[in-house]
Order: sequence, then C-alpha cells, then structure tokens
Amino acid sequence: MRTSADMPVPTDPSGRGCTSNPTPFPQNTPVAMAYIPFQQFGELYPFEKGLKAGTIFPDLDKPFLGGGALR
Repeated sequence: MRTSADMPVPTDPSGRGCTSNPTPFPQNTPVAMAYIPFQQFGELYPFEKGLKAGTIFPDLDKPFLGGGALR
C-alpha cells in the first residue's frame, strides 16, 4: 500500500514546502469557534480501490447513511 511518504511534498511558488504533518487542531482553539481539523496523512488506498471509494484517503471513506433531515 502506498503512503503519503511516497508522495512529493507540494511547494508554493517561493519554493517553501508545506508543513509535513501538522497536529489535527490548532494550538489555541477558542471556545465556540468552528474549525476543521487538519487531515493527518497516512496510508493511501491503491488506485483501483480509491476510484471505487471516491477517495484515496481511508480516513475520508465514510458510509453515506442519508435521511438525516428526516429523522
């Protein structure tokens, strides 16, 4: 299985690399503020499974249950 370590680190136009693997949450998260945790890179699905699942990231492969608004 491929991992994100096999992938090149993207760089911005200035040539600096992205942060390799930040912590999931910012260090000082204020109360009552909405935020989204940073994705932690790890294992990747093989390309065939990723195509079938719609993502190559196992952490993002979640079941769709639907009907949430009707409960």
